[in-house]
Amino acid sequence: MAKIRVGVMRGGPGAEYHVSLRTGGNVLSALSPNRYEPHDILITNKGEWNIDGIPTHPSKLNQHVDVVFNALHGEFGEDGKVQNILDFFGVPYTGSTAVPSAVGMNKDLAKKYFAKEGILVPRGVVVSRGEEIGAVLSRVKAEITAPYVVKPLAGGSSIGLSLARNDKELIAAIEFALGYDGEAIVEEYVRGREITVGVINSTGGEHAYAVAPLEIPMPDGVLFDYNQKYKNPTYPIGLARMRGNEQYALERAALSAHASIGARHYATYDFIMSKDGPCLLEVNTLPGLTQTSLLPKSLALFGLPLPEFIDFIIALALEKK
Repeated sequence: MAKIRVGVMRGGPGAEYHVSLRTGGNVLSALSPNRYEPHDILITNKGEWNIDGIPTHPSKLNQHVDVVFNALHGEFGEDGKVQNILDFFGVPYTGSTAVPSAVGMNKDLAKKYFAKEGILVPRGVVVSRGEEIGAVLSRVKAEITAPYVVKPLAGGSSIGLSLARNDKELIAAIEFALGYDGEAIVEEYVRGREITVGVINSTGGEHAYAVAPLEIPMPDGVLFDYNQKYKNPTYPIGLARMRGNEQYALERAALSAHASIGARHYATYDFIMSKDGPCLLEVNTLPGLTQTSLLPKSLALFGLPLPEFIDFIIALALEKK
């Protein structure tokens, strides 16, 4: 039986280049050599495409691979751009299609989709590069009170994320976030337990299932930022402590959010379990699959090793070839 030729796409022009390299490397390592013929598709920070170290063009991918495992994160890989390219050249790929990816990447737009489903989301204000700071402060204060969570409007891995407790910190936080994107979002700081819920589609894509929710035990006033995720993790992450019907409410909200934007194959949903119930912060339509990433930890608790998960996702991507 012929092996399935899998191109693992990683790197990319965005700020999450190095996280993507790690996710892609993990996927390549998990591919069974008895079942797959792996190919390393590296997109450089300059947007140059390479396959197995040889320069290429996306129009030629079909000559080398049967399916692409999209291990990109953030800009270009998770915002619909690379999905449009792969669709144009007829290359099957893992993860959400272009429109759900673009919606999920825009944190403000995604929250509007979630809110329409009755899901609790934090209040926020979008600010743009070049706006007069006094006007920005006035707009923010008219909607929400300190402390504030500030992050780039588009992006992931908590890059550009910070907490601001006063005007001085808010100005600095906005400037920091705008260093990664032309727009930033300032949100209310929602107090409660931080929990991530993974969602995986079934064969045929008609149903989806929530996997074991993970709790990130961050102290009040401390954010689960890029440093905590990938550089210096300090707080032990484990199975979420559920009370009463909390798990049902979380899973229902995650599944509803997944369906509302039309996400495909797999995604993770970040919540704060607040006094008012689960508050959905954002979706990650291509969550990290590194050794420190949350989804592989959740899958392990769900009884699904990473190689088996990757097998399943590749099979989903090939269903509609």
